[in-house]
Amino acid sequence: MFKRAAVLVVSCGALLAGCDSEPENETGEIISNLVEAGFPADDIMVVDDAVYVGRDGHVNLAASREMLQPGEGTQEHYRTTNLVDVSVVKKICINPTSTFNSISKFSQGLDMAIQNYNALGLCFTMARGPTTGCNANITAQTMTGTGGSAGYPSGGRPYGTINIGTGLQSYTVDLVEHVITHELGHTLGLRHSDFFNVAHSCGTTSEGSAGIGAIHIPGTPTTSPAGTSLFNTCFRSSETGEFTSSDIIALKTLYGGC
Repeated sequence: MFKRAAVLVVSCGALLAGCDSEPENETGEIISNLVEAGFPADDIMVVDDAVYVGRDGHVNLAASREMLQPGEGTQEHYRTTNLVDVSVVKKICINPTSTFNSISKFSQGLDMAIQNYNALGLCFTMARGPTTGCNANITAQTMTGTGGSAGYPSGGRPYGTINIGTGLQSYTVDLVEHVITHELGHTLGLRHSDFFNVAHSCGTTSEGSAGIGAIHIPGTPTTSPAGTSLFNTCFRSSETGEFTSSDIIALKTLYGGC
């Protein structure tokens, strides 16, 4: 089992040069917006002036402001306020860096993660870049550690970057597939399925109370023991990298039926 909070603190601190930074006044506004939007204070973390919620979800200023805008009250698995606008975004291209591509398990895991989403027949397709016809682009790059990080949608587009820890080279390609698929889910607006009780997968304290800062998706369980969702906060070395039945319901509820 990997504890994502510890991985993130280390990798985005002294070791990761690619963490986004925000001016101090912007960081303060992001935190204020998140608290107003309902995220508990102990679910918010600042690393090198970048603000994260749910341990691995980066939130920029624009995204935090969108969270305060009135929504339609639709529900999901657990998600943020912001979603991808599928009336505009029909093809999402995932563009690996040269370093990412040089790691064979990462390259293979990315193809498998893209296949996971495309197999569901959602309102958009994913494609490996570089390619044409992209309505949105996500860069797949490396970071240190054995976890990953990403962010949430803004302006109707998915978050533009996923970071995958190079330490995952020591594990199976299925585990790499799992982490890549998980982080891509965050870029689409999915929060952790055990948001209400992180102890279900991590054995640690909760990220926050159920229903605060996350909206439940109809038809999905309200409990999420280890191994029952690809979107659990922490993962095991034995993960298969495949969606569970509740993950599929969640994604089809969000982005199916077009």
